[in-house]
Amino acid sequence: MNTSSPIALAADGADTSQTAIYDAIRHDILSGALEANARLKISELAKRHNTSTNPVREALQQLRGEGLVLFTPNRGARVRAIDMEFVRDVAEVGYQLEPYLVTFFVETASEEDIEALEAIQTEIEALNFADKARHTELNHQFHEYMYERHYNRVAFGVWKQHREILGSISTRVPIAIGRQEAIVQEHRDLISAIREQDVARTVDVLNRHIQDAGRHVVDQLRINETRSQGKSL
Repeated sequence: MNTSSPIALAADGADTSQTAIYDAIRHDILSGALEANARLKISELAKRHNTSTNPVREALQQLRGEGLVLFTPNRGARVRAIDMEFVRDVAEVGYQLEPYLVTFFVETASEEDIEALEAIQTEIEALNFADKARHTELNHQFHEYMYERHYNRVAFGVWKQHREILGSISTRVPIAIGRQEAIVQEHRDLISAIREQDVARTVDVLNRHIQDAGRHVVDQLRINETRSQGKSL
């Protein structure tokens, strides 16, 4: 049974230190730095993040609402296991939102916008996946550039937060060589379709791109899980 809730948007005007603590703990959970079912002791987390206990307590309550932290009577808080079902649900948000967001970009993109996308993609190719963290950052920039000026700020905010979640989860797994080649080609195909202002082709390429990316993460997590089970036998 899926116990996770929809990921909540950060409230406008939220305290920046509180947001930073929340972001840090969320990233540690999603990336695996905090392991599944690990106890979350407020005092230890406060010391780790050099803060008082109140921001940590509030962050854990927010993460509880998102299904990432579980509270058990007399046992306190612990980390929710990031399973295939959770990853699937997060990825499917992108499947629904990205085609909607990119359509507006295709219809309004200028030559300068195309050049900006090409500059990001050139940097991605020059990096050649040598630095996974930097690649993830550039890949996020590539997609965010296409969506950030959409008039629907709620849709953009939901996409951005889910993209950050999927990015954190992706740090758990390597990018297979075949997937690396596909990413480069799919980004180039996107740029080509946008330059031609071909909405249908852009959406088709984007759907293939994000769905293959989601499947790749799930497949790599499944491989890691199978290996871990084998080692524990």
